[in-house]
Amino acid sequence: MAERSGPLSLSRQCELLGVGRASLYREPAGESAANLALMRRIDELYMAFPFHGGRQMSRHLRREGVVAGRHRIRRLMRLMGLEAVCPGPRTGAPHPEHRVHPYLLGDMEIDAPNQAWCSDITYIPVRHGFLYLVAVMDWATRRVLSWRLSNTIDAAFCVEALEAALSGGAAPEVFNTDQGAQFTSLAFIERLWRSLKCEAIYLHDLSDGFEAERVIRCWMKFYNEVRPHSSLGGRTPVAPLPPPGKSGQPRQPAQRRSFPSRQPTGTKPGGRKVLGEAGRRQRQAAEPRLRIALTAARKTARLRSHSRGTEHQGIHLSQALELSHETGPP
Repeated sequence: MAERSGPLSLSRQCELLGVGRASLYREPAGESAANLALMRRIDELYMAFPFHGGRQMSRHLRREGVVAGRHRIRRLMRLMGLEAVCPGPRTGAPHPEHRVHPYLLGDMEIDAPNQAWCSDITYIPVRHGFLYLVAVMDWATRRVLSWRLSNTIDAAFCVEALEAALSGGAAPEVFNTDQGAQFTSLAFIERLWRSLKCEAIYLHDLSDGFEAERVIRCWMKFYNEVRPHSSLGGRTPVAPLPPPGKSGQPRQPAQRRSFPSRQPTGTKPGGRKVLGEAGRRQRQAAEPRLRIALTAARKTARLRSHSRGTEHQGIHLSQALELSHETGPP
């Protein structure tokens, strides 16, 4: 802390502390009432879902009618010292000597339910060992159709999981288990394993298979019916797919508008001359210079408007932020 009555001047004290002199005279502004209410709600959600980061937290708040962007949510979570319980980036980088086999479904577009299913196996740690978990997932909707837990890695519980998925009355056009009986990684279902372990398994001290099955069953229901998915546009796997062009579905390429060709060189009614081919080329060559000149003129006009003290973009931004605070939670 800088002392005004000390032997050193304030400038020297600020220089030694590495802070600006303006910080000695400016009182830090506290959070608004809307932000304080929002922080209270974030803390309540974090106690229920400690694996949620800024994106998932903003999606949950949006469901409750709270308009707040993920950057605002992330800033408030950092201010509160909250951080999602999940591993950092690049924790699953493959070994450089691992052989990468060709993926035969890479060019196939999967955009409908029951068009393709995928399956994989992972291990579940318990207090005195570990178990094996297999799941069958619908590729397009990310819905977990069935899953089974076993203490041995054999084909019986995998077949049982597939039969349970088929018992719902639907059958896929393609069932992708990648390579062999002991599957290698599939991108979508590997993400499922990561979410399951970070959001459920690692948060509990699983004593045996009965407790592991109870925790997994509860989380699978949460995953299918409650948890929003970024790849689905914030929807849940059990929600119906939106029509093409809506959020969560690939957009169709925009159709290019066609315009009638220009008239040949001549004179329009009123005496205005129609450009020929040479005139059009000259105008096209001059268009970049015209755009540069127009951009420079606009910048000059904005600078003059700012110097005269007129309203500029920052004032409108602060007004929008105040409105966003006012529409926060009660």
